[in-house]
Amino acid sequence: MTLKTQMERIINKSYNNIGGIIVLKGGKTVYENYLNDCTAASTLHVFSVTKSIISILIGIAIDKGHIKSINQKVLDFFPDYTVKRGEKTIQDVTLKDLLTMTAPYKYKAEPYTEYFTSDDWVKSALDLLGGKGKIGEFRYTPLIGPDILSGILVKTTGRSVIDFATEYVFSPLGINVPGNIVFRNEEEQLAWYKEKNVRGWVADRNGVNTAGWGLSLTPMDMAKIGQLYLDGGVWKDRQMVPAWWIEESTKEHSRCNQYKLSYGYLWWIIDDKEHIYAAMGDGGNVIYVNAKKKMVVSIASLSMPHAKDRIKLMKEYIEPVFENYI
Repeated sequence: MTLKTQMERIINKSYNNIGGIIVLKGGKTVYENYLNDCTAASTLHVFSVTKSIISILIGIAIDKGHIKSINQKVLDFFPDYTVKRGEKTIQDVTLKDLLTMTAPYKYKAEPYTEYFTSDDWVKSALDLLGGKGKIGEFRYTPLIGPDILSGILVKTTGRSVIDFATEYVFSPLGINVPGNIVFRNEEEQLAWYKEKNVRGWVADRNGVNTAGWGLSLTPMDMAKIGQLYLDGGVWKDRQMVPAWWIEESTKEHSRCNQYKLSYGYLWWIIDDKEHIYAAMGDGGNVIYVNAKKKMVVSIASLSMPHAKDRIKLMKEYIEPVFENYI
């Protein structure tokens, strides 16, 4: 049995919610496969991979002078926000704390119902920021919290997140994200999670796009983003993302003890020595970059609770097949 055959057997048996998988080596497509009735045109909800796209946009906004520094206080971006009496922690939280998942929040379990029924998800997140937790301690916030970053992008650029992303990332890469998706009820949202071809970016009723989830991409869209980062932010001889931002974003700034992984600026650091990092989303959506081996792997997956760890799949089955390709 060849390594490739073994890899495909493992995928079919243990990773059976995958919609599409692409492997790039040295910038060339060396493997492309679609499963579960998905095709190259299928766009899937990539869940928390959205966070890493937001990180890219923050870096571009800094480069263009919209944001001065990641050390700015979060509340500096929201001068009209009223802090409740007696609250102090929120006043010291910085943009960097949000990017490194080291900001404290006032909830033990995310209040999803309160969040989803709100018209203004940015304000909902600000209302929950702070509390008695310590700034600097890693706390991963899947949905409620990252939207503050969308609010910062809107405030500083004067544009919607999707418009800013389209001009500076999506259009140059040939990625089509046609517009906002606004859910009218829970049923619509749950149905959307399960779709195999959904185009757009989720937004609240104010039109502010989500930062922690809600973006839909094709497997090739994801692979292009990985290649953009592998190439230091350059695409077709154009410096799209500052090289220094990519370097900073993909090195350790905090650590998640639960998963025994380091965290950069909304990117997971898989291996510091080989410079392997990844954008990872629920259900097993991944943009995986191995800088040392010049390899990018993208996996778009159908929604599924408790999907099997993709990093093991990458390291034990995918990398050995393609690492020697030239």
